[in-house]
Amino acid sequence: MLDFYYAPDTCALASHIALEDADADFRLHRIDFGKGEQRSPDYLAVNPKGRVPALVTERGILTETPAMLAYVAQSYPAAGLAPLDDPFAFAQLQAFNSYLCSTLHVAHAHRMRGHRWVDEPEAIAAMQRKVPEAVGACWAYIEEQAFAGPFVMGAHYTVADPYLFTLAQWMEGDGVDPSHFPKLSAHRDMMGQRPTVQKALRAEQA
Repeated sequence: MLDFYYAPDTCALASHIALEDADADFRLHRIDFGKGEQRSPDYLAVNPKGRVPALVTERGILTETPAMLAYVAQSYPAAGLAPLDDPFAFAQLQAFNSYLCSTLHVAHAHRMRGHRWVDEPEAIAAMQRKVPEAVGACWAYIEEQAFAGPFVMGAHYTVADPYLFTLAQWMEGDGVDPSHFPKLSAHRDMMGQRPTVQKALRAEQA
């Protein structure tokens, strides 16, 4: 039995969907950011970073979305969530997920978490003004260069798809018009119809 720690409206949704895709046996643990539970001693004992998601396995605790997605894909190979028999294709998948984590998500975080990088209010405001441009450039790269279609890697669904779907939920809030990215908008709509996605969303919104 796995234990999965999440907060609604965060990147944790990607791993949550992947666990559903894999039909994994797991328990959900909601962390309430509004109450500061991510900084509680109990949760810091699980994830000293004070962030979500975190996945408790029989061998230890995993953090960071790309690592969790790779773990799920490799632990449940029958689900076919990654090209595990093709080292190059698997590396391409990892490269895509790493870009979402290290570049797109970080650009998005400048909108509400500028205090991670600077202290001055004027600097935070400048970072926030830059978000639509910075995030929009990331989406343009994905639309034009990194997205094969209809799924991220082409014809086959992988763990990159729930990750892309999760971050695509934030476009409008970041000041990005989804209509500028027709392939990604179609992917977001398609993903929203998947039963495992709907199940994960219902659980997180309950």
